[in-house]
Amino acid sequence: MPKILKITGLEKTYTSGNKQLTVLHDISFDVDKGQTFSIVGPSGSGKTTLLGLCAGLDEPNAGRVELCGQDLNDLNEDQRAQLRNKEVGFIFQNFQLLPTLTALENVSVPLELQGNKDATKKSRVLLEKVGLGDRVHHYPSQLSGGEQQRVALARAFANSASILFADEPTGNLDSETGEKVIQLLFDLNKENGTTLVIITHDLELANRTQQILRLKGGKIVTNQLTPVL
Repeated sequence: MPKILKITGLEKTYTSGNKQLTVLHDISFDVDKGQTFSIVGPSGSGKTTLLGLCAGLDEPNAGRVELCGQDLNDLNEDQRAQLRNKEVGFIFQNFQLLPTLTALENVSVPLELQGNKDATKKSRVLLEKVGLGDRVHHYPSQLSGGEQQRVALARAFANSASILFADEPTGNLDSETGEKVIQLLFDLNKENGTTLVIITHDLELANRTQQILRLKGGKIVTNQLTPVL
């Protein structure tokens, strides 16, 4: 099975005053194309830092990240941004929708940036898939948290990403709404054949993925396949 994400010997250190804080120590793992993969651990274990490095949003102090066949160490910032725009989708805990754009416009943005002439039509179809066909002209402030996250889901799948990073996708939602969003996420992921990497502290959610990487204190504790249910 080809690897869509390959992490080797990753280290990340931050300098605070005259102190150095190492938040990730010698992290190595890989993710198969089309796999569902979760990274779990307590607050402060380095999960979000690791996601930023995997997606090329930040650079490690040591080690390598290969994403979609590209070694990110060999790319400059603009080239990494181009790779993300083409291959990567994101879902965040706080939705990250643009407040001055409607739901339809929020989903259309990544498509328009790629020069897709059918951006509006494709965005409308995606919003219908996530149950918001009648809310396309609403602004984020007019939508509930669950509806905003569904807009974010539609946007994440808009550019037919090869890999999707979801950082605590249900963190700001009640359990019932969160369950609906997660079901949509897995359904859309299966339909599109995307690789899904979820950062979560929710073990129930993690157990729905095919593999779980556990972090503690910036180190890998376990990395194992989940039992087939």
